[in-house]
Amino acid sequence: MEKYIIGNLKMNLLTQAERNHYLSSFSSELKKSKFPNSKIVLCPPCLHMEKFVGILQGAGVEIGAQNIFPEERGSFTGEISPLMVKNFGGKYTIVGHSERRRYFDETNAVANEKIKLALGSGLRPIYCIGETEDERRRDLTFDVIAGQLEEGLAGIANTQADKLVIAYEPIWAVGTDAVPTSDEVMEVKILIRKILSELYSPEMAERIPILYGGSVKSRTALEVCVEPGMDGVLVGRESLIPIEFLKIANIIDKAQ
Repeated sequence: MEKYIIGNLKMNLLTQAERNHYLSSFSSELKKSKFPNSKIVLCPPCLHMEKFVGILQGAGVEIGAQNIFPEERGSFTGEISPLMVKNFGGKYTIVGHSERRRYFDETNAVANEKIKLALGSGLRPIYCIGETEDERRRDLTFDVIAGQLEEGLAGIANTQADKLVIAYEPIWAVGTDAVPTSDEVMEVKILIRKILSELYSPEMAERIPILYGGSVKSRTALEVCVEPGMDGVLVGRESLIPIEFLKIANIIDKAQ
């Protein structure tokens, strides 16, 4: 399966100068390597998305949004519809990120609405799931993951399931220096694959990429992605540093 190296730039690149410097640096670093086994995806703030598409799409980098609203159009001040993302060159959208769940009280049911509309609009949803530190301490990881998958993917047809991307991001590792062991990541991957097999079929489950996200760095990429056999990574902070982001991509792409 092709690997996915996805960068979530979050609420950064505050000026045109910052954005242009980032794009220039990224383009320069990108020329130094080839990624024959991987798909590189960047999710900038939507304000910058059209510029990212114009500069990077020709270089083989695909662009996505960090969030969408579960309606196509209408009186929803401040929101971004999946059709806007699609029509301005985006191909992916992150859904259910831990920060959306934490700061905006987004539930599995809300994620489900967004996933359905994203698929209907021709976008690939990157559905984020994961447990908190308290849930992990209480040995609830498997229950939480199962609930997020079963509720978040409810009603998604078998014919659309191969457009899904699942990102396991243990919330206790996001924005910290703590990372799970390769065995812990592998255990969750096996659980996710089992639930996807039950929701769809074993054959379809094997076609859905399962990524790891949560404080991914070049020094931890082998442990949290390659060794547990993940299908790629969702990178946060390190995606703001093109040389580090592409170093992670190199490690994963070469470890086939």
